[in-house]
Amino acid sequence: MEKIFIQENSAGCYFADFDTSNVKVSDTPVCVTVPGSKSITNRSLLIAALARGQSKLTGVQFSEDSECFLECLTDLKYPISVNKEEKTVTISGLGGYLPCSHASLNVKSAGTAARFITAYLGLSDGSFDIDASDQMKKRPMAPLIDCLRDLGAEIVCTGEEGFFPITVKGHGFGKNEITVDIDKSSQFLSAILISSVLAHDDITVNVTGNHGLKYVEMTCRMMQDFKATIKKEGDSYKIPFNSKYMARNYTIEPDASAAGYFYALSPILGIPVLVKGIFENSLQGDVAITEVLCEMGCSKEETPDGIVVYPPKDGCLHGVDVDMSAFSDQALTVAVIASLADTPTTIRGIGHIRLQESDRIHGMVTELSKCNIECEEGEDYVVIHPGSLKGATIETYDDHRMAMAFSLLSVKNKDISISNPMCCKKTFAEYFETLDKALCDASSDR
Repeated sequence: MEKIFIQENSAGCYFADFDTSNVKVSDTPVCVTVPGSKSITNRSLLIAALARGQSKLTGVQFSEDSECFLECLTDLKYPISVNKEEKTVTISGLGGYLPCSHASLNVKSAGTAARFITAYLGLSDGSFDIDASDQMKKRPMAPLIDCLRDLGAEIVCTGEEGFFPITVKGHGFGKNEITVDIDKSSQFLSAILISSVLAHDDITVNVTGNHGLKYVEMTCRMMQDFKATIKKEGDSYKIPFNSKYMARNYTIEPDASAAGYFYALSPILGIPVLVKGIFENSLQGDVAITEVLCEMGCSKEETPDGIVVYPPKDGCLHGVDVDMSAFSDQALTVAVIASLADTPTTIRGIGHIRLQESDRIHGMVTELSKCNIECEEGEDYVVIHPGSLKGATIETYDDHRMAMAFSLLSVKNKDISISNPMCCKKTFAEYFETLDKALCDASSDR
């Protein structure tokens, strides 16, 4: 699709050449379609591989992260059939049996592949070399490596201790109880839980830390969707030895993290926005951004097609004080729109996002400051003081969420441009085309 409002300047930066005064106010929402959920796609890929029999996954996200996950499973010799046009993947699962005992893998910058596949290999039999991108080599792995070693795996960090690259020699479960620290990433816990079905005894997984538990709830619900048995008791998860996955046809929800950027367009443009297929009972914790928007003055309703977010009736966004530890992928989005509110906003419980694709707290503060927005930065919180936006070139730190979140400010002020915008292909290669279409729909009769 030819972009109309999203333009590229001489430096290769994207900006939205859009006049918000041309928005057509209407009760009919702008309808947006986003790709399948990355989090659900990558969990379902591994669960289907661990199931016995053929599973067909529909609504698959084909982003850099998910393509990487597929490449790793292919390198492990799993029989896989891909149809990108129909957004389907068919996997012949082997009930936990690894098709090969030696392989060299590269998890690139995909955090789910890095954590989930490492756990799978560390709890299986064989020897595997795992490399990663320079970005991923900086992200934490030590808590998962420690767990796998405690369970009997031999793991050698061939570079810096606690980071990729690594060599993994798995020997199955050497004990039936483990404690996982999720202060730096809930993916460590999800990784152990998904592969817990490989055990030959009842397994107890204890947890320290409390961030990202909505993603762990997603993991547990998906394990149950594939007929595994898992029970949460306090801060522990119990998995009986006979808990196994059954192959099935499985439909993947649209990505709620991607949906958040378009819901944020509602108060920015003063129009209702519908993201198709996003419902209140979503597996994804990021749907909670609709609640934050309502706290800031918006309203919402659930329709048969999905949630619709309506702009504030008085046209004003209000600041909030919100703990986003459960849905921190939306922290950048909330920070960006908070700059347009009438009072300050405090976002808490997000210290762990310093260890993601970039130091996102430092990134949001640095780039908002360029736009004349005063911020206060703490170890695990940020305070945004609204101000009058001025033009700036936003650095994205090769972080897809920085690019997508700050594009919203470009919609408000075309003198704000996004450097390295296509880093968004990590999870949403068509983001700017989708944003452009939404802007076109907002400026036309609906």
